[in-house]
Amino acid sequence: MKLGKLIGDIKYTKELGLLLTIGGLYSLSVALSNTFVNIFLWKQSGEFKDLGLYNMAIIVFQLITFTLAGRWAKKIDRVIVFRIGVIFLAMFYLTVLFIGDNASTFLLLLGCLLGIGNGFYWLAFNVLTFEVTEPDTRDFFNGFLGILGSVAGMVGPMLAGYIISTLTKTTGYTIIFGISLGLFSLAVVLSFFQKRRPASGQYLLKRIIKERKNDINWRLITNAHFFQGMREGTYAFVITVFVFIATGSEMALGTFGLINSGISFVAYYIVSRSIKNERRTKSILVGGILLFLSIFIIVFDFSYIRLLIYSGIIAVAYPLILVPYTSLTYDVIGRGWNAREMRIEYIVVRELYLNFGRLVSVLIFIAGVMIFNPEKSIPVMLFILGCGHSVIYFFTRKIKLSPVPRLHGQE
Repeated sequence: MKLGKLIGDIKYTKELGLLLTIGGLYSLSVALSNTFVNIFLWKQSGEFKDLGLYNMAIIVFQLITFTLAGRWAKKIDRVIVFRIGVIFLAMFYLTVLFIGDNASTFLLLLGCLLGIGNGFYWLAFNVLTFEVTEPDTRDFFNGFLGILGSVAGMVGPMLAGYIISTLTKTTGYTIIFGISLGLFSLAVVLSFFQKRRPASGQYLLKRIIKERKNDINWRLITNAHFFQGMREGTYAFVITVFVFIATGSEMALGTFGLINSGISFVAYYIVSRSIKNERRTKSILVGGILLFLSIFIIVFDFSYIRLLIYSGIIAVAYPLILVPYTSLTYDVIGRGWNAREMRIEYIVVRELYLNFGRLVSVLIFIAGVMIFNPEKSIPVMLFILGCGHSVIYFFTRKIKLSPVPRLHGQE
């Protein structure tokens, strides 16, 4: 009864809870380490170009891996693909620990491992999300997953920032990366309790790409994901480096994460409980406008105070966009051609468009800092690339969903 009051009137299952738990462990590990990996590399290299190359390698291998992971998920088992992803993520942190102070000379190797891990992990996680949720539980799942991510975002950066700032040289980084390795190891163990989900049939990836010509909703949502990736590709690493440049302190970066995730925690809870199907488009519009306006706070002056204000605004904007937007995406897929058999291909194509957007974003960033003065070119690029989430609304507002039978339990 207490759980019911907390999460609302939804059907809670063991599979739903297990997927949320593993997703929470992933969020905590990322909150602890991923932000600080970029800072770890920045302190060794000091070149925006190198950070761009590292993140480009991640995206390129994600693109390749998604295609392969989709085939394996169709021919073998989604849970096995999920487990492979978590193992590669653990290998990434193990490699970072082993390389240590020479990490900046192995940028492409590190990007390769993280890209492969992310590719397998997110392909399987997204497919499992589609299978263990139903239209009336997706907003809850995405919202509650956002809450877990926000809690991890509050605890992780502050703890990591404190440990790194307190200990000398790279000892703190070693401890944090070691904790992340342990969290992913625990996620591997938990994955053995997941229900096996073997699949069969042909892997018709090209057919689902061509389906964009037949299904206007599918074309609109994939276009939206491309522009989503345009913002995410560069913003994923540049803002954290700005915080470190402005303060020179990992602890300040932890404070930035605490403020962002604290506000985000409340926002995700409210949005997941209040945004219904008929309000989705309006929520995406408001969130997109907030994200666009937030750019003006930092684009010309990224002082620490301005960055903290920016973190608070985006902490409200992202839940307003991502909770309804993610649910809408799954609903579009659920109504797509032969969705029951082709759900894996739909997830792969969605991720391909998202990562193509990220790749274009990072390539623009790398070209900008190599050709022009980074101090002058980065603000311009942030303004241009930062429009990505705002564009999403102009695609999603045209999506019209017809009633469709539930796919849950029909795998």
